[in-house]
Amino acid sequence: MATTRQAHTVWEGNLIEGKGVVTLDSSGIGEYPVSWPSRSEAANGKTSPEELIAAAHSSCFSMALSHGLAGAGTPPTKLETKADVTFQPGEGITGIHLTVVGEVPGLDEAGFVKAAEDAKANCPVSQALTGTSITLSASLA
Repeated sequence: MATTRQAHTVWEGNLIEGKGVVTLDSSGIGEYPVSWPSRSEAANGKTSPEELIAAAHSSCFSMALSHGLAGAGTPPTKLETKADVTFQPGEGITGIHLTVVGEVPGLDEAGFVKAAEDAKANCPVSQALTGTSITLSASLA
């Protein structure tokens, strides 16, 4: 069964001096302030579209990797995934780098890297972001 999730943003003012609030409607877990300076300079307690993409990508990738590892008979004990989304004003998102460190009993480094590459290629968020260069660093703890 397909699912649809919702979020919405209320923006006030122009791009440079304006501000907004992103609300996660489906989960109801919060409202997060957003502004151009938080996107193009320092976060200063506000989020950005890129941070939200990083959250989505790191969680989706972790789920895909966990599923792939379990399916291969080597379920992970722990996966720590970081997503770095680079935004260049005037150009847009110029790249995403995923870094994952895993604890996977019974699996060697080469097998883990192979599984991580597969998860990178096949997680739904990676597939949605195919117009962006996505790189990966994977290692066992």
